[in-house]
Amino acid sequence: MNNKSFCTIADVADLVPGLREVRQHLHQNPELSNEESDTAALVAEKLQSLGFKVTSGVGGHGVIGSMTLGAGKRSIGIRADLDALPITELTGVSYASQSPGKMHACGHDGHTAMLLGAAEQLARSKNFSGTVNLIFQPAEEIGFNSGAERMLAEQLFERFPCDAVYGLHNHPGYPVGKMMFRSGPFMAACDTVNITIHGKGGHAARPHMTVDPILVASSLVVALQSIISRNIDPNETAVVTIGSLHSGHAANVIPETARLEMSVRSFDSGVRKILEDRIRTLVSNHAAGYGARAEIEYVPGYPVLVNHDKETAFALEVAKELVGEDNVVENLAPISGSEDFAYFLQQKPGCFLRLGNGDSAVLHNPAYNFNDESLSFGAAYWARLAERYLTDE
Repeated sequence: MNNKSFCTIADVADLVPGLREVRQHLHQNPELSNEESDTAALVAEKLQSLGFKVTSGVGGHGVIGSMTLGAGKRSIGIRADLDALPITELTGVSYASQSPGKMHACGHDGHTAMLLGAAEQLARSKNFSGTVNLIFQPAEEIGFNSGAERMLAEQLFERFPCDAVYGLHNHPGYPVGKMMFRSGPFMAACDTVNITIHGKGGHAARPHMTVDPILVASSLVVALQSIISRNIDPNETAVVTIGSLHSGHAANVIPETARLEMSVRSFDSGVRKILEDRIRTLVSNHAAGYGARAEIEYVPGYPVLVNHDKETAFALEVAKELVGEDNVVENLAPISGSEDFAYFLQQKPGCFLRLGNGDSAVLHNPAYNFNDESLSFGAAYWARLAERYLTDE
């Protein structure tokens, strides 16, 4: 590092009112995965007004803002996500969602606003030499065939070369301004399993003449937990959660089928394989033991998000410069949530980090709200990271 002056939180203070306005506008007008047309149009318009070269329609509604200055040969990618969730908002804020059943319950409105703030700071300071690619990605929340996958399928990094790529997510429960890192496996792989139990329906008064799929499904919920406690090394982390169980319509009818929907999470490819093998075997045999039949749909989701050592160390160094060592967590525990940014990190070195959101509701909760006090920290961090990465040595 040379003695150049890089972006500080004070440098973006004048941008915060505008960023808050953008963030709250996005919050009020959420768009679900693959529907982010208005959000993308707002992003593209703001980037164009700042002098970025803008490419829209990448991987769906993805937007790339590129700017090259000086003679530097390096390039950096910084990503924010655009989409909202199918949740009915219960925050009670004045700018609450105007779209019933849709809300920014994960803070992507804040992620987008922070990166737009960095774009404005970089455009006006011009304190870098090289290329900045700001990646506004659609459809992170969808779970499979995501925006990241589709952007890569459309040659994202061939069209917009990046020597390294970075992203962040807000983190409820940690103070605003706190920044959290971990090298190596950081966020879990997530697979979805849909199970249909085929039994034999009949009258509730004559259960002996039926094969009750509800009984099979109910016992299966408990049996599946034995995979974690008895098949996975206690030193490894894995999660099997049944989030949905549906069957029947009347109290006096034993139905023909029952359906379970599961989320399966892991941090190691070997553990991931064990989970799939054991789930398939246990479900099939368990159902057969009751005289029923199980139909299993195993849907591979996002892979483990693995941060690269060198890029994580650099991101950590920049954070310490910006907010001080006391506000940086160097080795945050792995997070069982998943992120399609993992696909970017499979192709390019980089780091995904976390930024404190204060004492807010948890993510994906109808009472959650992104903390606008974080806007200055995120915008300044991204600007400083780009400036530091693209400094002439």
